[in-house]
Amino acid sequence: MTTRGQIYKCEICGNIVEVLHEGQGELVCCGQPMLLQLEKTEEVGLTEKHLPVIEKTEKGILVKIGSVPHPMEEAHSIEWIKVERKDGRICRKHLSPKDKPEMEFNVSPEEVVAVYEYCNLHRLWVTRV
Repeated sequence: MTTRGQIYKCEICGNIVEVLHEGQGELVCCGQPMLLQLEKTEEVGLTEKHLPVIEKTEKGILVKIGSVPHPMEEAHSIEWIKVERKDGRICRKHLSPKDKPEMEFNVSPEEVVAVYEYCNLHRLWVTRV
């Protein structure tokens, strides 16, 4: 069974999907089950920092990845940042290796429930507010 908001990845082709509607079926890609990406909340044993850091701005919030900037290279980078709001709305922005590991969102800090980021090597990370 899947749950709304879960992230799954195909270990063969790299497809990533987010569950929009819960269901009983198994998510399959390239002939095998997709792997549920577990949310990481603690940085243990990594030199790179991954947890989203939230700063208030005049327009809303600035989300920086890591207490020190995360690498942004072809082989190791942040793919996207997602902000989950109290009203259930989602704001997501995609990054490329040329971008800084941060993004500004026009969302009031009081509206934020959680901020997620996806690293192409170290997968899914979340900071809950």
